[in-house]
Amino acid sequence: MGRAVLHDRPHRVSRQHVWLKVGITRANQMPTRWHDQGATQALPIFRVKTRHVSGLVEVAIAKHVADKTNWRAILKGDNDVLDLPTEAERLTQAIASDLADIRLQFGQDAIVPAEQDALTFSYPVTEHPTKISSHNFDKNPHVSGILKGIKGQYLIFDTGVINVRKFTSYEVTASHE
Repeated sequence: MGRAVLHDRPHRVSRQHVWLKVGITRANQMPTRWHDQGATQALPIFRVKTRHVSGLVEVAIAKHVADKTNWRAILKGDNDVLDLPTEAERLTQAIASDLADIRLQFGQDAIVPAEQDALTFSYPVTEHPTKISSHNFDKNPHVSGILKGIKGQYLIFDTGVINVRKFTSYEVTASHE
């Protein structure tokens, strides 16, 4: 039953930019989810009635842009600034027939324009890595290095990166010299 309630909450289908990517975010998770993913830009495109409808819209958009996060690209920090409103309009036109079909099935108010401005995010990173290597506490419980930044859910060290979410339940001790 809790799951059904979750699906009835408003969701947003948005364009996030580390590179051009589409994602689904519950309205109450914006911009937290985008920060976690390391997005440098985001633009809500549609408001949808249910999680199911947001999934249908995401599938339609994913035919034209990625729907997976490339975590290595996030951390390299070489993101171009995109004109998200123009990209959103291009994608909306590209999926117009899909949107019409979804509205026919679920009602005209199942998908409405989000009518929000694009957002830009920055992260405290003094040096982006050129080669990405990931620390794994399961393989090596002792990690050392100089913290170079935080981007999304990643701590960036001069020796590699740590995905903080991956090790959420771990007990970690940090020290400095």
